[in-house]
Amino acid sequence: MATITSFEEIEAWQSARALSRLVYRLSGTGAFAKDFGMKDQMRRSSVSTLSNIAVGFESRTQPLFIDFLGRAKGSAGELRAQAYVALDANYISESEFQELVNLCKKCSGQISRFMAYLKKQPDRSRVQEENITYDFDGES
Repeated sequence: MATITSFEEIEAWQSARALSRLVYRLSGTGAFAKDFGMKDQMRRSSVSTLSNIAVGFESRTQPLFIDFLGRAKGSAGELRAQAYVALDANYISESEFQELVNLCKKCSGQISRFMAYLKKQPDRSRVQEENITYDFDGES
């Protein structure tokens, strides 16, 4: 696997971003848009998925990264469960439901595979500060 230099390069993050775009599109019209609680919760779940991947990538250590990926996976699962509520409330069609659920499953699977990959790698700190000097006098 090539070295990833930013969270935007992570395939699971890219899928989570697409998931968030889909949720915002689906929840922005009709009766769905008027159900502020459901709309807000689904939007939060989708944003949480991509945000936790980013936070984990930017974290200090590999164990923290894996922990945040687990949180992202949980948010994707939460969103998948909420898709059933949106379908049952007739906020989304069967085809929109399938699109949403399939994208949730794709994202969740990508996160799982990424976590498995990271767990096989040497456990090393992600923070590497070599040749950095610090000015403690308050001057820049």
